[in-house]
Amino acid sequence: MNKVKFAVRCTAVTTGVVLLAGVAGMAMAEENHGHNDVDVSVGISKLDVPGVLAMSVAGTTAALTENGSTGTVRQFTGKLPTVTVTDTRSAADIPAGAGWYVLGTSSDFTGSAGQDPISASHLGWSPQIIDGGAAGLVAGGDQVDTVMDSGPNAVGLVDQELLALAFDSGTIASEGQWTASANLFLRTPATVAPGDYTAKLTLSLFE
Repeated sequence: MNKVKFAVRCTAVTTGVVLLAGVAGMAMAEENHGHNDVDVSVGISKLDVPGVLAMSVAGTTAALTENGSTGTVRQFTGKLPTVTVTDTRSAADIPAGAGWYVLGTSSDFTGSAGQDPISASHLGWSPQIIDGGAAGLVAGGDQVDTVMDSGPNAVGLVDQELLALAFDSGTIASEGQWTASANLFLRTPATVAPGDYTAKLTLSLFE
């Protein structure tokens, strides 16, 4: 969350100055003899340069807070900032059958006070498509569980895991933009050392 600080400077004034300012303000209001609107227009021409496929992320941090812990497993949850994929290419510029996909992988969590690191295998996610376009050809990846869970996807974000993909870039290029996110969860043993930990989650766009 971005924080904006406002600075206010207060100075002492006399009663006479305050009254004078109030009267002046009233006089200015009484001298307003109507208003006019101005229409602002702009002409935006089509780009002549080749379009691009690009990705942006609405933020550089994701804070995890404790939620849903048990007597044996501590759980910390949070939200991945919204990921936007934009395609300004024309369908003719995209190879037939091409599709894009976004992958994510995490580093281990490093303790700020020398605690033993927490492996990235303890971090999982549940991808979500926010806006997949009208064609329905953009889908989210499967949930990736942690080593504290069981099943074939209980591996954590150690390797490149799928956040979202498009099955046919050329077909959906006219839609132009799609968004996705993911619920993040860190699960550790109850005996994990207390303290602050940080990790880097890297997102990559491929086609």
